[in-house]
Amino acid sequence: MIDLRSDTVTRPTDGMRRAMATAEVGDDVYGEDPTVNRLEAMAAERLGHEAGLFVASGTMANVVAILTHGGRGDEMILGNLSHTFLYEGGAAAGLAGIHPHILSTEPDGTLALSAIRVAIRPDNVHFPRTRLLCLENSHNRCGGAVLPHEYTLEAAEIAHGAGAAVHLDGARLFNAAIASSTDIAILAGVADSVMFCLSKGLGAPVGSLLCGTKAFIREAHRMRKIVGGGMRQVGILAAAGIYALEHHVERLADDHANARRLAEGIRQIDGLRPRSINGSSIPETNLVYFDVDGEAVGQPTLDAFALSSRLKDHGVLANAIGEGRSVMRMATHLDVDEKDIDRALAALRSSTMGT
Repeated sequence: MIDLRSDTVTRPTDGMRRAMATAEVGDDVYGEDPTVNRLEAMAAERLGHEAGLFVASGTMANVVAILTHGGRGDEMILGNLSHTFLYEGGAAAGLAGIHPHILSTEPDGTLALSAIRVAIRPDNVHFPRTRLLCLENSHNRCGGAVLPHEYTLEAAEIAHGAGAAVHLDGARLFNAAIASSTDIAILAGVADSVMFCLSKGLGAPVGSLLCGTKAFIREAHRMRKIVGGGMRQVGILAAAGIYALEHHVERLADDHANARRLAEGIRQIDGLRPRSINGSSIPETNLVYFDVDGEAVGQPTLDAFALSSRLKDHGVLANAIGEGRSVMRMATHLDVDEKDIDRALAALRSSTMGT
């Protein structure tokens, strides 16, 4: 099977498995796992922050950050298409009691600066305190769009000017850095806290890093404990993260090239239309979103869910997105090469024709 459902489906490479098997370990809750400590220091240095914290998942990294920045009755500003709002089980409200102030996400993944200004609450007993602005780079639901650095700077200045912190959901921040040819420390430096996933394009089997000041990470340790994130001899997983940072960052450009190849092929298939990213049908990173129009090929019952089922019969896995049943996403990753992309395109052509 060619698995294009997500870049989370990657399997550890042989070199990564060897690093995991030989990792030196200790008890991380006691701060005694040397491999975890090395990974946290490496991540913080790469992102230009003082300290890092290894957690089990991107969702855990985001909720730990939110818990650390705010408390019950506080408010955070975020987009209606952000991962934190859509796909994290309402954790910020359910666990932290933090009120989400939802703004419309622009097609390029940004939040209108004017809307951010208006959303910040005045100091009034009737209102929750605006504690946090959450941004996402690259932006999943906006086709993997890269947020311009100039934009994030302006958004952060607005938040900081009102006394609010900025958290950056950088699950695929390394993709954004490679796509924009920008040092990742520059992209991460606008935020008071930033997370990135090891288990997506970087190809590790599990884990994310949360970075910030030493004081912030010290408090985040406490929040990680509260959500059950204390882990023990976890150096065997941290070793995979170190390997990924040392070997799998620059190769993200290959995933982006394969995504462009995929989108260009999809554009030539009747009934399929790649979604526009910043005015172009060519994706910026490794995510390809496209619309399925069965009517255009004389098949009224063909939607994204039906196409997903047909693709599986042809040996390709892809996810339909529940947005009017018409949208599909494909993600390229290190387990997919050019030949796989061509096979996936052949499967798409056959599936849209009903063969």
